[in-house]
Amino acid sequence: MTTSQPSRTDARSSVETVFRMESPRIIAGVTRVVRDVGIAEEIAQDALVAALEQWPRDGVPDNPGAWLMAIARRKAVDLVRRRENYARKLAEIGRDLSESAPPEEPADPEDIDDDLLRLVFTTCHPVLSAEARTALTLRLLGGLTTPEIARAFLVPEATVAQRIVRAKRTLATKNIAFEVPYGPDREARLGSVLDVIYLIFNEGYAATAGDDWLRPSLCEDALRLARLLSALMPKEPEVHGLAALLEFQASRTAARTGPHGEPVLLKDQNRSRWNRMLIARGIKALGRAEATTTGAPGPYALQATIAACHAHAYSYEETDWRSIATLYALLAARAPSPVVELNRAVAVSMAEGPAPALEIVDALTDEPALLDYHLLPSVRGDLLCRLGRTTEARAEFERAAALTRNERERELLLDRARECGG
Repeated sequence: MTTSQPSRTDARSSVETVFRMESPRIIAGVTRVVRDVGIAEEIAQDALVAALEQWPRDGVPDNPGAWLMAIARRKAVDLVRRRENYARKLAEIGRDLSESAPPEEPADPEDIDDDLLRLVFTTCHPVLSAEARTALTLRLLGGLTTPEIARAFLVPEATVAQRIVRAKRTLATKNIAFEVPYGPDREARLGSVLDVIYLIFNEGYAATAGDDWLRPSLCEDALRLARLLSALMPKEPEVHGLAALLEFQASRTAARTGPHGEPVLLKDQNRSRWNRMLIARGIKALGRAEATTTGAPGPYALQATIAACHAHAYSYEETDWRSIATLYALLAARAPSPVVELNRAVAVSMAEGPAPALEIVDALTDEPALLDYHLLPSVRGDLLCRLGRTTEARAEFERAAALTRNERERELLLDRARECGG
């Protein structure tokens, strides 16, 4: 059953929107059939082409995501049927692909009963470098574009594109089996898996480009995967740390945009709109991280502790900024990063004033990774404005607005520039 026939433009827009949301699940589901993520991606693209051909003519299906998945799985089955000696294998393992059913696998309490999470683990294969496996997984299964991944890594888009191409080539030439890892193999991939989930959430929390400030579906996917992972690996403190961080961050979603979708900064958010149930879940997850930690807390647990400080504060001004600044210093020592240092500067500005914070920020202006990072001039503009250096502040906000690709964020930054006066 389909809806009434839309215009070709509306249908194409629907196809692109649905495919962007559903392609990770389609690729994950198809990979279980064809056992090759590269082929699965090609089949997903074939399903997209079929939708572009049929939806403008026949109308958009009532359940477009299920339609795309059905087409993709049917194409996957046809491909498997054409493979050499498929009939013999079918007889041997009793696999009935006529209904697109994956092979039965023995029950195992450590198995991953989620296609998307399974594929995150299998794509984060140790044969690839950490950067390559994370970029490939974000592209195929996180649904992020090359520019979005480039922003996450603070590297040029061409670098990310090369990493993805090389990763696909390596997996194909080495004939890597896409199997769920267990024991030490699973633990060896955990760091990359956590990074993927974290970066997917970040893109949903503050979109790199487009007309929307938030992409809630990405946040929901990341949060769901983090919760699944917590149940799967209950003795891993960083798993609970990541889950806690995402619960705390997700709790603010309703307050992060205004009535027309415009961004609302943390200091201006109505905290009564923060989701207390998610905050409670974050507190419990952070408690599990602390209970399972045997040494110093990891980066995700530290970030979750910072988020907890915000969650416990009744207002922006009542936030324990000194503790947050100290925690960022610990995070900078544990996982050095210019972005962490920039965040530390914000906390220092609230705890000690804008002048010492500006010294931290000015020391970052020559960091290659931050040359095109719009939040650097944005933070610097805020500090200059608080110091009364409004002309300089206006220039920084305008520079930040020129660097961002998100329309909502650009409007916010230009508003900040105008507030600085002529």
